Amino acid sequence: MASPLLAPGSADALLFDLGRVVLDIDFDKALACWAGHAGCEPAHLLGRFAHDDIYRRHETGQIADAEFFASLRASLGIGLSDAQFLEGWNAIFAGEMPGMAPLLARAAKRLPLYAFSNTNRPHVEHFSKAFAGVLGHFREIFLSSTIGLRKPDAAAYDHVVKAIGLPAERIVFFDDLAENIEGARSRGLTAVHVTSSDDVARALTALGI
Repeated sequence: MASPLLAPGSADALLFDLGRVVLDIDFDKALACWAGHAGCEPAHLLGRFAHDDIYRRHETGQIADAEFFASLRASLGIGLSDAQFLEGWNAIFAGEMPGMAPLLARAAKRLPLYAFSNTNRPHVEHFSKAFAGVLGHFREIFLSSTIGLRKPDAAAYDHVVKAIGLPAERIVFFDDLAENIEGARSRGLTAVHVTSSDDVARALTALGI
């Protein structure tokens, strides 16, 4: 994926995805937790989990947690309680992405920082407390479960750009998923594909930060 042209003074705000950009995500931890409760191997569950319509509706706040967990109970074929599903669901957060906290602290001295995450209410409740320190660098965090829109839908980017109040081309967006990068660019944002904190560091340097 081609890198965007960045130069000192070319951005008025920075917008970050959270999962695998700021916060490290390890979905295997969820599978291991659920499998432990169910008395089966994690591999037994892997092929049964899907980012389906129920998953997307949960991420946009359209269905309650109980309905989502009921769907998991059926699709995974395991009779866990809601509390057991929640335990595994929140176990995916493996810590902060290495090197990101100092980069955000550096950038926040020069430009306003925002975040935009496809996420759900249980995860928000968990990571807001567990990672309050690093998340404190953001002026505002846009959550799909709150705004009812998710990446890579065009309306999601338009909503966030309007809320930030700057021209899309003056906002640099960082995300780990190619489809979200493409979606952002289609709405006029300058987007950087992140595979590690080194990609963010290089972008900040190019921006003169």
